Amino acid sequence: MVTSTIPPLAQDESVTETHLEFPDNRLLIDLCGPYDSHLAKIEADLAVQIVRRGNQLAIMGEPDSIEKAVGVLEALYLRLEAGGDVETGAIDGEIRMGGSENGTGVRTGDQLELSVGDKVEIKTRKKLVEPRTEAQKTYVQSLFENELAFGIGPAGTGKTYLAVAVGVNMFIGGHVDKIILSRPAVEAGEKLGYLPGDMKDKVDPYMQPLYDALNDFLPSKQVAKLIEDKKIEIAPLAFMRGRTLSNAFVVLDEAQNASTMQMKMFLTRLGQGSRMVITGDRTQIDLPRGVQSGLREAEKILSGIEKISFNYFTAQDVVRHPLVAKIIHAYDKADARNG
Repeated sequence: MVTSTIPPLAQDESVTETHLEFPDNRLLIDLCGPYDSHLAKIEADLAVQIVRRGNQLAIMGEPDSIEKAVGVLEALYLRLEAGGDVETGAIDGEIRMGGSENGTGVRTGDQLELSVGDKVEIKTRKKLVEPRTEAQKTYVQSLFENELAFGIGPAGTGKTYLAVAVGVNMFIGGHVDKIILSRPAVEAGEKLGYLPGDMKDKVDPYMQPLYDALNDFLPSKQVAKLIEDKKIEIAPLAFMRGRTLSNAFVVLDEAQNASTMQMKMFLTRLGQGSRMVITGDRTQIDLPRGVQSGLREAEKILSGIEKISFNYFTAQDVVRHPLVAKIIHAYDKADARNG
């Protein structure tokens, strides 16, 4: 890629124009997206104007905005050169991370694929998963480095999704023998008894987000076979009592709804060769009034212990629909006023 900058126009000293030249027109088409939709997103998010001229892109705007846009475009193009694809999530991730011209090509070797630069990528059977914010990147790194990791923050920040991705990654890489995913089956305003079917039928709806995450990373037939062979277990927290979880990647989701005793019980299931991840959102506790959240208690008791990491997310890390971040901000403001 060749970059050139045209001096500011006389009538507006704050506006400059930079040209990016791309050697492969085919990749440039993918970079621009259908009807230049990818360019339109970058324009809207970074307050620049991008015009395609042959194999060049002209970027106009404030110097700082242009610099960010150039970094994002170069990172996305290098991603395409490395055999990846570009979609809305990837664009959003590069914008959040600031773009990088260090490249996104992956190294062979460990299943945790590190780029030539400082990017982190998680290889699974169906897709390559990339953190989209700095907090997510730090979280993923801590999952590989620590035997016990906590991910705490609002909904939509990728806490459970990334944990399951790392679990699948370590499983297909032979680092663990099984994946165990669990949640407290706490009734969030609904009663289990009203649901039809046997106990499994009643509990499965609470576990569905975990099934959804697995199906994103593994073929559905393989997921079914691994569950049948008990290489993957998805079960309510109460089913963990009395077990020792060895050589496994273990995730406890919605941990804010575990009581103090349940949390202690779960944490002490950790066996040799295992990794454990605890995720939760302290603002969505559904426990009965007067029952202490085990997640909050664990934060106080376990902080400072080596090989236990605490990773925190905010509304800035929400990677769902943009409105989700605004909704979380609004509720946080309301809580601050009422608190």
